Amino acid sequence: MSKKDKCPECKAGLPEWMATYGDLVTLLMCFFVLLFAFSEIDAQKFEAVMESFQGSAGILSGGTTISQENLIFEATPEVTTSETSPVTEDIQQLKEQIEAYLEDNKEKNQNQSQDNIEQDIIVEIDTRGLIIRFPDKALFDSGKADLKRESMDTLDFLGGLLNSDEFNMMAIRVEGHTDNVPINTFRFPSNWELSTTRATNVLKYFINEAKMNPQRLAASGYGEYYPIEDNATREGRSKNRRVDIVILSKHFESVEPTSN
Repeated sequence: MSKKDKCPECKAGLPEWMATYGDLVTLLMCFFVLLFAFSEIDAQKFEAVMESFQGSAGILSGGTTISQENLIFEATPEVTTSETSPVTEDIQQLKEQIEAYLEDNKEKNQNQSQDNIEQDIIVEIDTRGLIIRFPDKALFDSGKADLKRESMDTLDFLGGLLNSDEFNMMAIRVEGHTDNVPINTFRFPSNWELSTTRATNVLKYFINEAKMNPQRLAASGYGEYYPIEDNATREGRSKNRRVDIVILSKHFESVEPTSN
């Protein structure tokens, strides 16, 4: 073969342009890794942003097109975490109306020298929403689950209030609790049956007498397993025997109660 027929000698190594291309790709990868490392997702703020779009584009179902929550992100390098609060305007308004009713009845009964169950009822806000806490003696006789007649006026008031246009979309849980002293009767072989029956009877009263929508309601019995005070004392056991009516906030963090 003559020298004219030989192939031109190829240069060793990769083409020169690939070195520049490789450097570019490496720099881009480093850039995106740094962006990811600096980023921080706040789940509550993300949810708030999504709420602000509800209904605005006809894609997401729901209420208002603009959320009333503060959606502005802080333009600071510090990472902040927002906390979900059950203290919405409707929950606060409901609490005030119930407290006003209880206070009026307390004064009325004192003037008439009548037994006053309202003085023992506690109204408070927790992570789930509004809790109306009835001690067992306000609703039932000891070891029984039949509602006392004197408790029905208060339940009628609550049923009417929760059926009003302002609050008739709120979900409600009725929760029965006992102390740790065991019960063993034909009707109530254990505290489970007692706590569940008491909660169910309050729920049935709301349905049958207050004409509340059953789809809003749920009843649960927890026995002695969610105490709010120490069962070692008589006073603590008295406080643990209770029925909680829980009006759930739309921002509730957990459906289940908490214990001390």
